[in-house]
Amino acid sequence: MEDAVEDKRIRLVYPPTLVNVPIIHQLIKQFDITINILRAEITPDQGWVELQVTGNDAVLKKAMDWLNTQGIEVQIIE
Repeated sequence: MEDAVEDKRIRLVYPPTLVNVPIIHQLIKQFDITINILRAEITPDQGWVELQVTGNDAVLKKAMDWLNTQGIEVQIIE
């Protein structure tokens, strides 16, 4: 049985070393998920982006695990 399609709201918190890395672009290409940027705050030293992500539940979990391995903190927003 296939996993259901999910909508999640997440916040990605970037360390200074990743502010200029195209993480969201890589995320979309690698995991084929839909991203809607809801709000963001980026400075040269740090940043966060709040997203609505839509995709297969298992794929979203893999995507969030991948973000963690890249050094991005993922916060689930209820």
